[in-house]
Amino acid sequence: MSTADAILADVPKLEGKPPAVLIITAPYYRQVVDGMTRGARAVLDQAAATYEIVEVAGAYELPQALGLAAGSGRPFDGFLVIGCVIKGETDHYDFICQAAMGGIMRVALDHQLCLGTALLTVDTLAQAVDRSGHDHNKGAEAAIAMLKQIVLLRHLGRS
Repeated sequence: MSTADAILADVPKLEGKPPAVLIITAPYYRQVVDGMTRGARAVLDQAAATYEIVEVAGAYELPQALGLAAGSGRPFDGFLVIGCVIKGETDHYDFICQAAMGGIMRVALDHQLCLGTALLTVDTLAQAVDRSGHDHNKGAEAAIAMLKQIVLLRHLGRS
């Protein structure tokens, strides 16, 4: 299934208090990241979630920021990371993508976080724009994925 074929899932119904969410953005490609953030915010608003948004320099800093937030003691129910890496002419792309995605997953597993990831790894800016717009928004998809994790955690009695 491609992004063009994907149907956005429904926003899950959450039992209990509205979730508190931290959104960590890496706005190197501002238009793309702002679009995904708008999509995520629309989903979170629908779920009556509270959220705050912080920025880091780039995708490479996303796992570091997620780790700092997870260890901060702040009572977040979930986390969203939003960024974009576009392939260039060097292997820098591969290094950043692997380090960022691997680091994000390692932090989420180590801290048992409810996480939604909207880190685009694309060949062109046009591909990124397509995935950050109104019809196909990876930020909205990531927010729904994170909310589903919160639903699961609450179902398991761990919230």
